[in-house]
Amino acid sequence: MSGPAADRTGPPTSKADYVYRSLLDDLRNARIPGGTPLRATEVADRLGVSITPVREALRRLENDRLIRYEQNHGATVIDLSPDALLEYYQVRAVVEGLGARLAAERITDEQLASLRALHREMVEDERAGRHDRLGENSRVLHLAIADIGGPAFLGEHARAVRNSFPVPADTSFWLDPEHARHHLDVHERILDALAARDGAAAERMMIDHVRFAGAYRAGGGPG
Repeated sequence: MSGPAADRTGPPTSKADYVYRSLLDDLRNARIPGGTPLRATEVADRLGVSITPVREALRRLENDRLIRYEQNHGATVIDLSPDALLEYYQVRAVVEGLGARLAAERITDEQLASLRALHREMVEDERAGRHDRLGENSRVLHLAIADIGGPAFLGEHARAVRNSFPVPADTSFWLDPEHARHHLDVHERILDALAARDGAAAERMMIDHVRFAGAYRAGGGPG
């Protein structure tokens, strides 16, 4: 990991990649809500590309289970049911919990310092009232830990799980100051467990942390 923001995204390498990331960002920020039809020609016109890269990007989103094709309707953004939402957070908890446990076994001093720097940035943002930045930086922190714990496979799996149901940035529980402060404390305890090479504690706290987000969102609050 070259830094706390290392999320294996980088600049788009093709027009299809550009379209895919643009649509994924729209989904992640609820600019395209569940149930919305995605017409290739309209997407191509909006993004200034031809139909071909749009179709390729839509196929990738279908593989991510973010859209589905219906006869005579074309592509539609999937709107997850409450059961699917619960399953999403349960899978995340297991995968990211395992990532934290494995990270405790292999994290380097440099990697830990990078994570702590990102955590300090989040603490400073919370104190300054910049809560809109916390959700994305939390995602970066979680995926960085998963990458450290499972660089060959687990990190990419954690990323794929998250991409299968992007949580809109404007509905994150990180926007709530009380919850933000509590979960910053949780992050700090997770980092302390990684520093102590206590994989069991890191896994347990990560699982509880992710499950809280699922319960909060399922209960009607943002998450």
